Parts: sequence; structure tokens; C-alpha cells
Amino acid sequence: MTPLLEQWRHDLHTHPELAFQEHRTAAFIARELREMGLEVHEGLAGTGVVGVLRNGDGPSIGLRADIDALPVQEATGLPYASQTPGRMHACGHDGHTTMLLGAARHMAAHPPGPGTVVFIFQPAEENEGGARVMVDQGLFDQFPISQVYAMHNWPGLPAGEIAVHAGPVMAALDTFELRITGKGSHAAMPHEGIDPITLAAQIQMAWQTIISRAVSPTEPAVISITQVIAGDTLNVIPEQAVLRGTVRCFSSATQDLLQSEMTRRAEMIADAFHARAKLTYERRYPATLNDPKAVTLAMRAAEATVGRSSLHIDNAPSMAAEDFSFMLNTVPGAYVWLGNGSADGGCILHSPTYRFNDAILPTGVQYFVEVVRQAMQSNVV
Repeated sequence: MTPLLEQWRHDLHTHPELAFQEHRTAAFIARELREMGLEVHEGLAGTGVVGVLRNGDGPSIGLRADIDALPVQEATGLPYASQTPGRMHACGHDGHTTMLLGAARHMAAHPPGPGTVVFIFQPAEENEGGARVMVDQGLFDQFPISQVYAMHNWPGLPAGEIAVHAGPVMAALDTFELRITGKGSHAAMPHEGIDPITLAAQIQMAWQTIISRAVSPTEPAVISITQVIAGDTLNVIPEQAVLRGTVRCFSSATQDLLQSEMTRRAEMIADAFHARAKLTYERRYPATLNDPKAVTLAMRAAEATVGRSSLHIDNAPSMAAEDFSFMLNTVPGAYVWLGNGSADGGCILHSPTYRFNDAILPTGVQYFVEVVRQAMQSNVV
């Protein structure tokens, strides 16, 4: 099957599509699933595809892959590089899609059971919350399942090895915009204005002491300002400054604390200098938290796939985020990392030079197949 997996993956890589625009990708997936003889459903979240394999009464297990690409200009020089300017599969979703298609093909030819397998091909993982849209549009009402599983290739983990986390895997993703309004003035006469840029610097430092002094040292949390926007010319202090960025943590209690303290400190610092500060804070993705029973099953499946020596159970979670969390908030399951190899310049997620490692495709297929086998053997309900 390996040549076919590579053929699929390279085709998907050549034709990347952004969130909720994955029309060619969805058609490709649906066509392949139909050729396997599976029941196919299209249209959830616009471009989502669901394949169903029914083989008697038993557990119903969900497997999920993300299908969208990124707004990145590819710089790999590969013969199958993106043919769409400014679009690239720079996170390996083409590989995830291929592995799930491979698992579907194997199980269609060798039906597990008794039970049902639901193959979920989800759009818009990158920033747009396609998993949330699928759930909101009735994914698990239309396709009831007892557990759901997914994986992500992981640079820095040896190729073909698997990391399974007991508990948190990926952080919650929140975003913010702080608008500071002062009073503009000539840059040579700062006493006639209220400088929002100076206030922005003070608020930035005050926010960082939330992390170092208000959050428990044992509770991971990050506040990162990634955009500072102010001013139009060199000799004018602007009236406004805007700070934008992201917050990451693992618990809702820490989210509450961070949002409250960021708001309070920004408003109080601004007020002390006769300015105004308005924080817009948006909770985008919840933390990705594995279910304990599903973790046990995932560990057994991973060990059966790669062997105990290639199974990692002590890796620290990542502060990056993943919208599979919306599915795990609805149905118990587990999310694992599949090693993609050395995390050098050619293997960094979201990089223009990122390269998915085709050698791990069969491992991903085998893991998905093994998860279903273990679940049905255990009669998970």
C-alpha cells in the first residue's frame, strides 16, 4: 500500500486549500472512500467528509484527520510542491488525511468488528475551528460514537515513534486585542499628549508578571504579544496603540485568572495616566485533554504498532493548540503524536521548508487500524 499512500499524499500536497475552501480535497477524499465501498456523507462544516464502515452491532469508534493547508509560500523545491501560490501543507495535514484514507482502505478490505468505524475528515483546523463547526452541526448526533481518536505528526520525536499523554496534550488557545487610547501630540512636545506607546510598554511588563507572580509556578501559562500597531509618522505621538497576541494555558481556572488580570491591569495602568484601555479577549480553542480510559487503549494500540521501546509516555504537553479539543469535549478519546523525525529547518511545523516524512505513513495507518481493533476487542461503549 505504501506507493499508493505516497501517491495520495503528494497529490494532496500539490493542491493545498485553506480553511473551509477544501473543495478539491473533499472531493478527492469522497471519491476514494466511495471506491472502497464505504458509506460517504459530505457537507458537514461545508467541506467536511465522513465515511462510515458498518459491520454488525458493537462499539462505534471515530477516527479524525484534518484536511486544510496554511497561507504559506512553499520553499521546499520538491517535485510535488504546492502549485497554488501562497498556499502550502506546512503542518502535515496532507499526511494525516492520507493515513486515515489508508486505514479506511485496509478496514474496508478487512472489516473489523462487530462494530462501526466513522472516518472523520475535518476542515479548517488552522485557526478557524472546523471541529467545533462539525460538532455544532450535529456530527455526533448523526454519527454516534463511543470514542474518538486522532494523531499529529511531531517534529523532534524520532520518526515512527509515538507519544501518548495521560491528560493534557495541547494548550487552550485564546486571542486578544488591547486598544489603548491616549492623546496625540507633536513628538517634540510630549507633555501636551498622553503617550499610548509608553503605556503599552508598561502594560506588557505588568502582564508578564501575571505569569511570573500570579499564576502558580506549577501551572503552565503564556501571554505573547505578537503585534504592536501605533503611529503613522516619525514626529507625532499617536492617539492610539493596539496590542494583539495570544494566551495559552491548560485549565479554565487559569484562563479566568489571565483574562481578569489582563483586563484589570491594563485598565488601571491606563487610568493612572488619564488614558483608556479596552481589552477584547476571545477564547478560541479549549485545551486538548485525553480521556484516561482512551489513553490506556491508545497506549496498547501504539505499543502493538511500534513496540514498547518506541512508545513515549512522559513527553511534556505542548503550548500549541488543536481544535480536536472540541471533539474531546463532546466524546471521550485520545490524541497522540507520531514522530516525524529531526526538528531541523526542514521539519518545523508551519515553516515554508517543512517536509512531511513519507516513511511514517504506514505507521499512521497501522496505528489507526490497531486503535479500532483494540476498541472493538475491548467492546468499548
